[in-house]
Amino acid sequence: MSIANIFNISGSAMSAQTVRLNTTASNMANAQSISSSVDETYRARKPVFALQEPSESQRNDRELGLLPGQGVKVLGIVESNAPLQPEYLPSHPMADEDGFIYHPNVNVVEEMADMISASRSFQINADVMDSAKKMMQRVLTLGQA
Repeated sequence: MSIANIFNISGSAMSAQTVRLNTTASNMANAQSISSSVDETYRARKPVFALQEPSESQRNDRELGLLPGQGVKVLGIVESNAPLQPEYLPSHPMADEDGFIYHPNVNVVEEMADMISASRSFQINADVMDSAKKMMQRVLTLGQA
């Protein structure tokens, strides 16, 4: 496994955490939205991550008995199936014929925790890339007198 793989692995993690931050931002932006029907109500979204397939060089390393690290990929984004929050408010202009409005199933506290976790993970992977860069720079200076 070469140092160059570190950049691919950390890069995939940073890309995945960016998707996570985007979905969290979307959830937070729509947390207070309302609708007059269940079908039109915003539902919280979550990204689904999976192990990234090994590259050709990683497959070759594995044949040599080495088990290199692998990155992460985003399989997709799924909507939460948690129940929506109906509220009886017949005076509201968006109330349905039964007097209900519907709030999204976004848990703001959970979204804040996801945001902090994604942000920290992104920063950690940026630090890993910085450390790998410094290691490569030191290797280049070995032959200098």
